[in-house]
Amino acid sequence: MEYNPFLKNSKEVLVETAQYREALFRLSYLEKTKGFGLLTGGPGRGKTTALRGWAASLNPSLYKVVYSCLSTLTVTDFYRSLTEALGGQPSFRKPDNFRSIQEEIKRLSLEKKKTPVIIIDEANYVSNGILNDLKLLFNFEMDSKDRAVILLCGLGQLNNTLRLSVHEPLRQRLVMNFHMEGMTKEEGREYIRTKLHGAGCSHTVFEDAAVEAILNASDGTPRMVNRLCSQSLLCAEAKRRDLVDADAAMQAINDCELG
Repeated sequence: MEYNPFLKNSKEVLVETAQYREALFRLSYLEKTKGFGLLTGGPGRGKTTALRGWAASLNPSLYKVVYSCLSTLTVTDFYRSLTEALGGQPSFRKPDNFRSIQEEIKRLSLEKKKTPVIIIDEANYVSNGILNDLKLLFNFEMDSKDRAVILLCGLGQLNNTLRLSVHEPLRQRLVMNFHMEGMTKEEGREYIRTKLHGAGCSHTVFEDAAVEAILNASDGTPRMVNRLCSQSLLCAEAKRRDLVDADAAMQAINDCELG
């Protein structure tokens, strides 16, 4: 291998699973319709990978992407951060920032002919105060126009939060809602093969029994597959083995569980 394709900081080898393709399809629909969207999934299921792929596909002359993962901000700090990200001058007063955000969105949409795409990642940690304000913040012309794409992305409990009666007005405004599941066993095998091939590896590295053990332990979660494969390679190398066998995979699984 030219490098370890399972490490986070190595060159990314994109594997398009069925869930990844479906997420891109849903996001493309949101891109065209505008309004509020919701993308959820368990930890490591590929939400951020899908977001990166989708955001990279947007024409910068037609869309302005604003990404935020600072989901534990106070309401005031959220307003200030969003105002600045949209190109406005943040103020210390919430009403001033409210007006600035709406003015910047109108300016981008009507004058620049650009659609603002606002991605709020880790949104399961967003306070109720911010969620309550979102429907007001993006209300244009008596709620008759959608001037921006607003995507909330987070863990599955975000769906539970939005089912609360206090958030019913926001939930009713969702035009896209998709929950990402894990990979199937066959997708997991193809995922490992594609990663290895992308790193220039053409020979067998993992024995079938090792792959089976890794997929069982990972529950179809890409991040866990990466972690277990990388740890398995280390275990096999430490034992000076040319192949990752079931013993090396089980040792890696135990190591990761302890970690």
